Amino acid sequence: MNSTFLPEALLRELGVLEWSYTEEAVPRSLEHFQAWTAAGLHGPLGYLGDYRRSLRQDIRKVFPEFRSALVFLFSYQETKKYLLDHGQHEVAAYTLGFGGADYHPELRARLRAIVKVIPHDKVFLSVDVPPILERDLAYRAGLGWFGKNSMLINRQHGSYFLIGSILLDRVLPLSTKELDVDHCGQCTACADACPTSAIDVEKRTLIAQRCISTYTIEITKETTPPSGIENSRGEIFGCDICQDVCPWNRKPLDRVTAELKLYPRYAFLREWFYEWPREKLRDYIQSQTNRGFLKLISGSVFERPGRLGWLKNLRR
Repeated sequence: MNSTFLPEALLRELGVLEWSYTEEAVPRSLEHFQAWTAAGLHGPLGYLGDYRRSLRQDIRKVFPEFRSALVFLFSYQETKKYLLDHGQHEVAAYTLGFGGADYHPELRARLRAIVKVIPHDKVFLSVDVPPILERDLAYRAGLGWFGKNSMLINRQHGSYFLIGSILLDRVLPLSTKELDVDHCGQCTACADACPTSAIDVEKRTLIAQRCISTYTIEITKETTPPSGIENSRGEIFGCDICQDVCPWNRKPLDRVTAELKLYPRYAFLREWFYEWPREKLRDYIQSQTNRGFLKLISGSVFERPGRLGWLKNLRR
């Protein structure tokens, strides 16, 4: 019944790779998450270790009416393939994968389109921001396993996707999938390729303070970069190294057409990252006021580090 519950045409239009259903409210990896934060491995990502840490113990702490969840994998594979084909690594592919716009409102809008065709009274949309362990939610829905880089990996689709969920106040007439098992085996390609040694393969965790994504996105002030970053590929916002070397991401990219579709509002990003020399971009941002720069990139994920954070990244 699951295959006919949602219109296939709608899911394709919305960029859904796969979806599934779960009624489990408690994360399977909760003990793992608590040990990770207790050890301080979340580093500067304070929102993972503050009062919201306890909220992540049970979805009902966030949405008390919770009875079930529909979990969706939204693709940015076409953008990733385009960037790889053009030898571009300056920014992580997800940043340009949704027209250049911030994926949070983009995916919430897509989830609202799905909500219109499902039975519900009260729903709660989750895209990255609420204190919910979303990768675990997708795991509980049978959509993949946790790779050694801690990312969710799907056997058919790899890991070039973002997760969005619809939490419902009712049980739906849908079947649940079995939990996926580990398919990483003895492979350590992700950890071997990480220039800053940010991946602990034994514990399948990320040491956030060593991660290039943490440094280039979450750190807004001048600070010492993680050791080894000089051996990276020139990343200035986010990092896809551990995904790019993952064997599970090879076949999925073979099935898609390379495309970089930007909304007209963000067409300038193509010039910034793929036509301008880095020095020109740095000088341009340096010439802007803080307010002027934020106005220019408003509505995109590139707002997060602010002007000073961008200058920090471009001075490397």
